[in-house]
Amino acid sequence: MYGMQKTVSVIDLRKVKENAEKIRGLIKTSQFYAVVKADAYGHGAEEVARCLEDTADGFCVAIIDEGIALRVAGITKRILVFTPPLDNYDAERAKQYNLTVTVNSVETAMLCRGLDCHIKVNTGMNRMGCNASSLPEIMKIAGDRVEGVYSHLYAPHDNIASSAQFAVFERASRFVKTLKPTATAHLSASGGILRGGRYLCDGVRAGILLYGYAPYGFTSCTKPVLKVYARLAQTTGFLGGGIGYNKADKRYGELGVYRCGYADGFSRTVPLGEKTLCMDGFISQSLEKTLCVMDDADDYAKKCNTISYEVLTRVTQRSERVYLR
Repeated sequence: MYGMQKTVSVIDLRKVKENAEKIRGLIKTSQFYAVVKADAYGHGAEEVARCLEDTADGFCVAIIDEGIALRVAGITKRILVFTPPLDNYDAERAKQYNLTVTVNSVETAMLCRGLDCHIKVNTGMNRMGCNASSLPEIMKIAGDRVEGVYSHLYAPHDNIASSAQFAVFERASRFVKTLKPTATAHLSASGGILRGGRYLCDGVRAGILLYGYAPYGFTSCTKPVLKVYARLAQTTGFLGGGIGYNKADKRYGELGVYRCGYADGFSRTVPLGEKTLCMDGFISQSLEKTLCVMDDADDYAKKCNTISYEVLTRVTQRSERVYLR
C-alpha cells in the first residue's frame, strides 16, 4: 500500500470540510474559529487550516510557534493564541507574525500593549484567565486593541455548572463590550456548540468536533477523519517461547510482525495483535500486508482508559500522513 517503514495516517480532508459545514449549520450566524492547536489534534495544522481557510473566520492555536507555522504556510486569517505571552520575546514574535494574543491579567496587558488581543476571563475552569475584577484596569491598558473576550466551559455537559459560568461570562462580556462594542464574545468550544442556544454567543471555537468526536457527555454529529495503518515487516513460523517480550501461553502457527509500537503513540498494554506492544512493533496472527490499527479514536481510547483527544495527538507523531482531498 505504501512503501515506507512508518505507520501511515490517512486523513480525509473532505470529511474535515464536511464537519466544518455541519458545525456552520449548528452555529448559524456566530463566528467560527477552527481550533488547530497541537498540530490540529494530530491531523496536521497547516493542511487542515488550508482546507478550512474559506470556511473558518479564524484559527486558534495553543502557542506562538504554532501560529508562526500557520503564517509560514500561507494562512492569512486571524490566529488567536490561547497561551498568553510569557515574556517580551513572545510578544515581539506575536507582533512580527500578526498573531492575536490572549490577555489574562493586568501584567499581560502591559506586556502586550499595542497588540491585537482577546481577553480571557476565568468563569470557573481556573486554568487560565483573569477575574472579572481586573477587567477595568485591563481595558484601560488594552482597550483600543481588544478584539474579543472569551472563556471556556469546564463541564459543558452539566446544566447547572454551565449556567453558572454563562452568568459570569455574560457580565464580563457586557462590561468589555460597553467599552469596545465590536469585541467578539466567545464562550463555547465543541461541548458548548453541541449545547447550543445562548451558549453560541458571538462566536465559537470548534476543536474535537472538527475531527469527528465529541467531549464527554455528548454524542458527535460529525465524522471521524483519521485512520492509522501499520505495514507487515515479517512473517515467521512460531518456534515456541515468547511473543515479543511476553511468554507465550499457547501455540501459534505463522505470525505477522507489524511495524507499529508504543513509540508510535500507541499504548504498550493495549494489544493491537497478541500480547503487549514492543517499542517499534507488535506481533499478530493477521498476515495482511497492511493492517488498520486505529479507525475510531473513541473505541481505542476506552481500551486505554483515556479520551480521544489524547489518542489523536499521540498516534500520528511518527507517522507518514496521507491526505485525501
